[in-house]
Amino acid sequence: MSCECAGDLATAWIRVAEASPAPVGERPVYLLRSEFTLRSMPVEGSLRITAQGMYCAFINGVRVGDAELRPGFTQFEHRIEFQEYPVSHLLREGPNAIVAQLGDGWFRGANGILQIPDQWGAHVALSAQLDVTMRDGNCQRVLTGTGWRVAPSHIMAADLFRGQREDRRRFDRAVYLPGHDDSSWDQPLPHVVAAALLPPSAPTVRCIESLVPQSITEPRPGVWVADFGQNINGWTRLRRLGPAGNVVTLTHGEALDAAGDVTLTHLDVHFPGIDGGVDCHQVDQVVSAGREGDVFEPHFTTHGFRYVRVEGLGAMHASDIEAVVVHSDLRRIGGFDSHDERLRWLHEATVWSFRGNACEIPTDCPTRERAGWTGDWQVFAPTAAYLFDVESWSLRWLRDVMLDQHADGIIEHISPAERRPIPGPLADTHGSAGWGDVIVSAPLDLYDAYASTTALAQSWDAAVRWVAYAEASAAGARHPSRTGPAAPHERYLWDSRFHFGEWLEPDADLRDFGAFMGADKSEVATAYLARSAAQMARIADILGKGTDIGKRYSALADGARDAWQREFIDADGRLRVGTQAAHVRALHFGLVPECQRAAIAADLVALIRAAGTHVGTGFLSTPYLLPALADNGFPDVAYELLLQDTPPSWMYMRSKGATTIWEDWNGIDGEGIAHASLNHYSKGAVASFLHRYVAGLRLRAPGYRVFHVEPVMGGGITGASTWQDTPYGRLEVAWRVVAGRFRLEVTKPEQCRGLLVLPDGRAHAFDTGTGCKLECAL
Repeated sequence: MSCECAGDLATAWIRVAEASPAPVGERPVYLLRSEFTLRSMPVEGSLRITAQGMYCAFINGVRVGDAELRPGFTQFEHRIEFQEYPVSHLLREGPNAIVAQLGDGWFRGANGILQIPDQWGAHVALSAQLDVTMRDGNCQRVLTGTGWRVAPSHIMAADLFRGQREDRRRFDRAVYLPGHDDSSWDQPLPHVVAAALLPPSAPTVRCIESLVPQSITEPRPGVWVADFGQNINGWTRLRRLGPAGNVVTLTHGEALDAAGDVTLTHLDVHFPGIDGGVDCHQVDQVVSAGREGDVFEPHFTTHGFRYVRVEGLGAMHASDIEAVVVHSDLRRIGGFDSHDERLRWLHEATVWSFRGNACEIPTDCPTRERAGWTGDWQVFAPTAAYLFDVESWSLRWLRDVMLDQHADGIIEHISPAERRPIPGPLADTHGSAGWGDVIVSAPLDLYDAYASTTALAQSWDAAVRWVAYAEASAAGARHPSRTGPAAPHERYLWDSRFHFGEWLEPDADLRDFGAFMGADKSEVATAYLARSAAQMARIADILGKGTDIGKRYSALADGARDAWQREFIDADGRLRVGTQAAHVRALHFGLVPECQRAAIAADLVALIRAAGTHVGTGFLSTPYLLPALADNGFPDVAYELLLQDTPPSWMYMRSKGATTIWEDWNGIDGEGIAHASLNHYSKGAVASFLHRYVAGLRLRAPGYRVFHVEPVMGGGITGASTWQDTPYGRLEVAWRVVAGRFRLEVTKPEQCRGLLVLPDGRAHAFDTGTGCKLECAL
């Protein structure tokens, strides 16, 4: 039995009327409330609800569902997702009460690089629709409207960045139950929303797990610091608040200063060349009501932290506090293990970095920016697709990337894009190579991982416009440093407009930001034009777009590759750009003729040796550094870099106690001082090397229908394993060295077929059956 009207979405909106909204970070969470009477026993009930802001709903005093931070983060100007919850178990015959807590969230709170508020509106609003079917078959609907009332809640202030402040003395449970007198409350105003309302399209955010303190210290009298042993995204749950009127302040951070106290100075946002900036806050505060069993747990903010400074509680005990891990509830589909603790650390640090930045959208960090930087996802999407099922989640975000795309094809640096532009030199600089190319590469990564063309089909038009913009930019303008008549190949040389380039190389100096902005980054941009054009030719073939379209993109790729070679390869077949990144890109993107690959690879090794066998790459090429070495005859150098433990290196992070991947290679310097974010997943894309080379599992057809197993030996590693849940079932690879013999075991789904290659060069076709064991002498 179901309600006849339950399929309709009435979308009645009400908003909070504020004569003069408080400054961001000082705005309360409001209560919107209504009572209704059910004429007979309810047998089915469904609540559809959404907000311009962030809501938490209650029926008869019980919270509805376990989803957090709803309705989530989308390009609110165009689309807002609604949630639907079964609520028959919360309803009763007779009087009932429905209450929604409503805060700023992403819609009206601080947002983006400079945490600018009111990006999508100056008011918060709610739309709720409750459809109930009674035992007698009649239906009843409750909508947000004039019968509702609104008042500030006990949550005095809440902001995703700045934190949550509440006075538990003002909490009144009776407000959430029928019979409460709300006649003195204000009446909300009718509201009109033009954005499309859509059902959820990806896994929701939830509280995934909780952590207990690994240690508690007292760096100053009355100031306690809880170390949870893991850098996370989420919040704290405080189980002891003290006597009535007691004020407890919680400050969340990723690092400690020399005195052992929480520090946030490395997270302050002050970009070169941009006036102003903001300091990182991440501070919650609660005033105790003195009630037995009262717990403080904020639901309208999140923090990136490992450490929490607790002030105002007196003596501190481990049982007083927990860290709650909060992120999108993505299904784990891949893993890695090794006897070598260093490799296990690197993989787990990468997993935790992604978990910390998988809160609604793929963010750069869970602390100072929390922005959907397109370049970060461009480099990390293949690794993420191995670790978790990110197909629908990534596509949900890519839809916002498409909505944010400019009419001329430009892709914004960040999506959902800020509605109020960033001031300063970065204004109107969107369209950076390696960032905008995410609209081409990420859908293809999803296709390879999951054998689904959904993302490719939905993003095709946007990808066409992006590549057309890149092609036109290359043909239509020149870098100011170029003089004289343009050579024919410059039609394909992308040397105009701003590009981030190989962002954050170890020796990068951004103090002269003007020089950085104006630098010629055509080596990077032209390389991405060639790669994206080649990928478009492949996508056209996959989608059956016709041979003419495929040939057109192949010709563009050839033109860009030729331009790159003419500009950046000298007469001796060596690169004119003496960076590790340029050499890695040349090899991995197939930019150099086959006859020159060996020399380019040898030069890459020379650059690595000149750097003391240290990493010299930034955001864009780091994922390809070790594969470029292993694929071109230098696996030993790849392992030396992988296991290097002095800076800059991955294992240096480990030596400094990192539990997530850093933004800067020098995230904590030799003096113990923190720099930039300590939770960025981009450089963690090296985890793909662990899957594909150390364990040896490589994809040869979408969804692993065809795979290749060929572990690359080195680094003294004597065993590794990996597993992958493919669309056809679980695929497992494990190898180990025992008494001088290499032993390999592979388990596969029946539909998949593979080629297994042993270290002695022998190959074994694995086409039938589900299990195979091989061994050879080393």
